[in-house]
Order: sequence, then C-alpha cells, then structure tokens
Amino acid sequence: MSAPAAAERKTINEGAFKAGDGAYLFQLDALSAIEGGPGYSTAIGGVVEGIRTQCGLMRKARGTGARPHSHPNEQWNYVVQGRLRVNIEGEPERIAGPGTLIYFPPNVIHYTVALPEEDVVFFVVKDTTHGISGKAADGTMSGGHYDTPASL
Repeated sequence: MSAPAAAERKTINEGAFKAGDGAYLFQLDALSAIEGGPGYSTAIGGVVEGIRTQCGLMRKARGTGARPHSHPNEQWNYVVQGRLRVNIEGEPERIAGPGTLIYFPPNVIHYTVALPEEDVVFFVVKDTTHGISGKAADGTMSGGHYDTPASL
C-alpha cells in the first residue's frame, strides 16, 4: 500500500497518513502538509500516525512559531535546521539549535519560536492519546506567533 492510500484510512489528525497495513516507508518532506497547531502555531508539515505514536517533519518560518499552549500528550522535538527560542513552564527560555532534542511533558505550557535568521525544521514525535495539536494557554485560537520589529 502506498502512502497516499494509507491516508485514506482513519487517522486522529485530518490529513495525516496512517502507517501499517502495508504502509511502512514514508518520505516525510514530500507528504501533504497539515497544520501542527491550528489556532496557536505556524508549524506545518507531513504527519504519519502509527498505533501508539505519531510523528512529523515540521517547518516554522523565520520569526514565527507557537504561542504558549499545552496538550495532554507528551512530545519530543528534534531540531534539524535553524534555531528555536524554547520555553517550558517553570524553566528559563533557552535556544535550541540543530541536533537538540527537546522534551515537553504532558499538560505543561510551552512554546517554540524560530529565530529571525532562518526557517526551522524539526522532527516531532507525540503519543497518540491526543492529536498533533493542543490548546492555546490564553484560551484563544487566534493564530500563531509572529515576531514584530520590536520583538526581534
């Protein structure tokens, strides 16, 4: 079964691809992109779902990212390209560059924003107890974070 046929099977995330049942190899950077956090993040990329995990290759344009949010599933991000400002509730903001693995516990408010120099590409893994997106901490779903000249 090819990846497009796999997408026709039931998924947690609309537009994601379903692994298994003959669909085992995926060219992540060539899959149809879905929003990684509609309403609070600019992340976009291909997502594949297995039985217990979902993963994707996401992109955030320079100077954009996620507003503070949380989700009930734990998350791992591996930075492939670019650098992110990262904040995890209760911790100081830090910078994560290529080769950095970031862990976000379930139900903990966090955000990541691409620095203004270049787009960021990251590999994301989450368990399937919830979809790929969560909820903005302020309760609004008014869009992702966009740096303004004052915040650069």
